Amino acid sequence: MRRQNTRRATGHSIFKAALLAGCALAATGTAQAQVAEGEQPTTVEDEAPAADEIVVTGFRQSLEAAINLKRTSVGAIDAIVAEDIAKFPDQNLAESLQRIPGISITRDAGEGRAITVRGLSSQFTRVRVNGLETVATSTDGASANRDRAFDFNVFASELFSSIVVHKTAEASLDEGSLGAVVDLNTGNPLAAKAGFTAVGSAVVSYNDLSEYAGPRLAGLLSWRNDAGTFGVSLSAAYQKTQVLELGNNTVRWAQARFDSVNGAPCFTTSATNLTAVRNSGGVYTNGRSAACDQASLAFHPRIPRYGEVKHDRERLGITGSIQFAPTDMTKFSIDGLYSRFNSDRRERWGEVLLRSNERSIDVVNPVYDANNNMISATLNDAWVRTEHYLRESTTEFYQVGGTWDQDLSDSFRFTLLGGISKSTADIPVETTIVFDDRDAQGYSYDYTDMKRPKLTFGTSVTDPAVFQLAEIRDRPSEIVNQFKTAQLRTEWDVTDGFTVKAGVVWRRFEFDTVAFTRDTAVCGNGGLDRVLGTITCSASSVFGPTAVYGFPVTPQLSELFQLGKAGQPAGNTNAWLVPNLDATTEFTKLYSRPLALDAGNNRGVQETTKGGYLQFDAKGDLFGLEYALNAGIRYVKTEQSSYGLVGAVEATIERSYDDWLPSANLAIFPAQNLIIRAAAAEVITRPTLGSLTPGGSADGFNFRVNSGNPFLEPFRATNYDLAIEWYFAPQALLSIAGFIKNVDSFTQTAAITEATFAQTGLPVSVLNPSSPAALNPALLNQPIWTLTTPVNGTGAKLKGVEIAAQIPFSAFTDGFFGNFGILANATFIDSNADFIVQGPATTPGGALVNVTRRAALANVSKRSYNGTFYYDDGKFSARIMGTYRSRWHEGASGTGNILEGYGSQFNLDASIRYKFTEWLEVSLEGNNLTDTYRYRFTDFDADRNYENNHFGRTFFLGARFKY
Repeated sequence: MRRQNTRRATGHSIFKAALLAGCALAATGTAQAQVAEGEQPTTVEDEAPAADEIVVTGFRQSLEAAINLKRTSVGAIDAIVAEDIAKFPDQNLAESLQRIPGISITRDAGEGRAITVRGLSSQFTRVRVNGLETVATSTDGASANRDRAFDFNVFASELFSSIVVHKTAEASLDEGSLGAVVDLNTGNPLAAKAGFTAVGSAVVSYNDLSEYAGPRLAGLLSWRNDAGTFGVSLSAAYQKTQVLELGNNTVRWAQARFDSVNGAPCFTTSATNLTAVRNSGGVYTNGRSAACDQASLAFHPRIPRYGEVKHDRERLGITGSIQFAPTDMTKFSIDGLYSRFNSDRRERWGEVLLRSNERSIDVVNPVYDANNNMISATLNDAWVRTEHYLRESTTEFYQVGGTWDQDLSDSFRFTLLGGISKSTADIPVETTIVFDDRDAQGYSYDYTDMKRPKLTFGTSVTDPAVFQLAEIRDRPSEIVNQFKTAQLRTEWDVTDGFTVKAGVVWRRFEFDTVAFTRDTAVCGNGGLDRVLGTITCSASSVFGPTAVYGFPVTPQLSELFQLGKAGQPAGNTNAWLVPNLDATTEFTKLYSRPLALDAGNNRGVQETTKGGYLQFDAKGDLFGLEYALNAGIRYVKTEQSSYGLVGAVEATIERSYDDWLPSANLAIFPAQNLIIRAAAAEVITRPTLGSLTPGGSADGFNFRVNSGNPFLEPFRATNYDLAIEWYFAPQALLSIAGFIKNVDSFTQTAAITEATFAQTGLPVSVLNPSSPAALNPALLNQPIWTLTTPVNGTGAKLKGVEIAAQIPFSAFTDGFFGNFGILANATFIDSNADFIVQGPATTPGGALVNVTRRAALANVSKRSYNGTFYYDDGKFSARIMGTYRSRWHEGASGTGNILEGYGSQFNLDASIRYKFTEWLEVSLEGNNLTDTYRYRFTDFDADRNYENNHFGRTFFLGARFKY
């Protein structure tokens, strides 16, 4: 009988070992496949289980495969292996990853999108698909991903058979990560059983908030010849969902001067003539009205609102693999992956636009809290607004890669790897239509309960005659990421227990984004309207019911919106008119308007990396102590070219830099089931893409201009790791790991205040046409603009501890209770960095003051826990899974707030499966069973509400077939 897959596994191809583990376990139905460095898993033809051997199947089978992979690695890794072909243990790859010690996730539309590893955000994590580094960019969520972060929600989880997370660096592992390198692996037909294999699943998903039921379908076809020399596989997955996001939002809090407070005028004709000036103009009564000054210096919500975000999503994924092994010395593989992710995001809001309009607003009965927040008030002459927003987006991803594995002799071998990937995120439609009532009376808000405010409109917001169609927007854009990779890896077994590895690599990464705008306010400062030229607009200074600032709203242009269960208290206004998008876009001829370039989002970066590595692997005994180690150095040269619009001219900046990156991993085995690991490495992460391009963007509401810095240095750090692992029984593990990351510098935002817009060099066309700066050109020449640019700041230190336990009850008892088990881990992180941010103004109407705030690193939760309690007897299995993450910030906020982020989060999931026969299994799963709200704050210390939303529970009922 021909040997199958017996060529030696290499340290740098550990992701292949994980892939083989999942497929081999599926083929054999046992946990006998060993995934070891220097050993590939065997197949059922190679080795049948002994008569007295315990056969492990189902969920416990996947746990054993993952623990074997971790145990036999020299470096620190964690893995998740599918328990069967095309059967991943979670509905989302990110949600699976959060169960690994040290990993937390950020959610979008109720599902995982990006990961944080050991306190470092997704921009510090590199992701490889079948060994090739890539970036998958999603345009869904509050904003499109225009950075290096990998969006896991692009892919259906059924397409993958394993995930391997490398937490420590080694010379043969791709550079670019301060946090981790994550390998996503698809099918491997040569590791499957001989003959034809077919797997299919059909699932119905139901969300109890959207009340939508959608299909989730997956299938795999695989064939391998009896000789084990040729195999092919094809898999596909399709899913359609609808999720509602209901809740409230403030779009931050701010300080500003109001028209009057409790009847006391805040603006007068002059400093000596105290005759009140209403709604616009005049001189502020600085120091003469305590009520006005207190309101001015307190923080109020900029755009208090309730609303609904509706996510319609459709995923299609296809993978294919062809493998040919004509001899035991040679194997060729070609892998392909295609994914299409369509998403429509529709938002309907009812709000008051305090932002930049406070000058006209009268404040009555304000209430302040201990954090200097105006937490409740009644507002007259308020700017009531309703919005209807729609973004249609498509993300397409494809990757094609090829591998040639060749043994030239028993001691020398090489792997030649190459491929290309491309991720295109296209937004053909990003439309907002706005209705305004700019002199509303009796509006009140109450944020006594920050998470669940009471918002009440005093005037009718269901009467079309109250509103005018005041603003139209459309912002189509496209983001393209491309990777090209070629690598040669060689290994030479010099002697037994000593191997030399060397390789060279060439990669080219290209990032390009282009964006346009059709935005305009219907009216400027008087004259004919800017859209149809059919109405005469009032001057901007005209205020009150006679002012004309838009088209009259008719019933045909509007639709009634009813707010659902958004956590609102009794007495809240829950119904209002919003624009009918089809009618209003047709009426205004929005999509016929010419496109204007969005200067700040027309930019790109090309990075070419060239390098190589030399690594020494050794294992043996030293003074009677068994050990394994790898040590080496990696060299990489980065050639960077970035472009962006500076003024109206495209500028291109080129630069290059070199890095030498030594690393070492050591594993010591003081006892058969005990491993002590240590690692040290110098690592880098290249700067964020948005920071590297010249040119910038302008915010005409907050008088802020942001520009890039092509000369940013990469993030460089020295990492240290130490771990103890005790494998006290089959499938069992207790471990504790400590880690330290000394980061040389983190990017900071440097601010230069009191500049005019002209000094920025940007054209006025970059301003939002409806912003105060665009509507009032006099503001362009005032030194009120804040110019910001990213710079390399001070260093930071991060240290933490991971504790993990994998405890099958079979280690202590047999029978029914032996089928239970626990997976649990906890991560504790301490970090600090100095953030230079703009804090509150100290005088009414004054400039924001730069302050230094010492805090944890961005995206770092001090504590995170997750646990799984399971039962699995091979026929029936059940799991309940909980995850917790303490609050964290994302970095600098705006409008005087300091460090915005998210409150603590807890999620509870559960699943049950029953296997009727070898070919039929049914399942019921539930995600987010507690319907957890996602709370976001806009100031870490004052805990001001940014948003508080929930997404409902999602249930999955399905069946799986296997032949």
